[in-house]
Amino acid sequence: MIFRPAQLSLARLEKSRIVVREWGRNVPSYNETTNLLVQAMSPADRAALMPHFVRVPLVRGEPIITAGERIEHVCFPERGIATVVATADTGRQTEVGIFGCEGMSGLSVLLGSDMMPVEAATQVGGGTALRIHVDHLTNTIEQSAPLRTLLLRFCHSFMMQAATSAMANAQCNVGSRIARWLLMCHDRMGGDAIPLTHQHLARMVNADRTSITHALHVLEGEHMISATRGSLVIKDRAKLLQLADGTYGRAEAEYTRLIAPFGKE
Repeated sequence: MIFRPAQLSLARLEKSRIVVREWGRNVPSYNETTNLLVQAMSPADRAALMPHFVRVPLVRGEPIITAGERIEHVCFPERGIATVVATADTGRQTEVGIFGCEGMSGLSVLLGSDMMPVEAATQVGGGTALRIHVDHLTNTIEQSAPLRTLLLRFCHSFMMQAATSAMANAQCNVGSRIARWLLMCHDRMGGDAIPLTHQHLARMVNADRTSITHALHVLEGEHMISATRGSLVIKDRAKLLQLADGTYGRAEAEYTRLIAPFGKE
């Protein structure tokens, strides 16, 4: 399935007015953010939440959500990519999903839980987020059915992404899984360069580093990507879409249908 988003894209969002104030200062206007969920909120919901938003840096590798701990804050990323990781009792980790400017952390809060059994951390690109204390968010959700519906729609699209990840890991080869994740990261980046190490990519697609290295050499040989130390550059998105073998696009299409246009051509 080849997904072609509607008229709005991340590249267009990058042209919107962004004023990054001193860390810890409140954000006075939704026009100053590229987070699609915040932009999709009604004027009344934005007015209720904006006094409680604080713009914070997202430092690569630092946790946004810690597994098993009470969720105190929810983040709406503006730039960068966060990964959601499940950890087995043996300590082995598997990435189950990603989110960026289209989403938010702490989905369990929307489902009546104050903690998550998985962790979320900034892994790609760094950047900023609008952070809000969970009490302010849940109080507003309780008073606004449209806001609850909007955020649950994102939860729905993220669940579709996670389900597709499980399907891809079970049914697709390493090259197809890499192509899918690169497309998803590309959607959430302002340009074509994606800062990814082989180790991180191995966790993303549930493969060993040897398989990752071999598959990346194949993708580079087919001119789909170019690789530098610690970074991959998308060269031919159409070929990556074909290689992804139908595992990319469903969650993105649902997000576009229910919330706002999202993705790149």
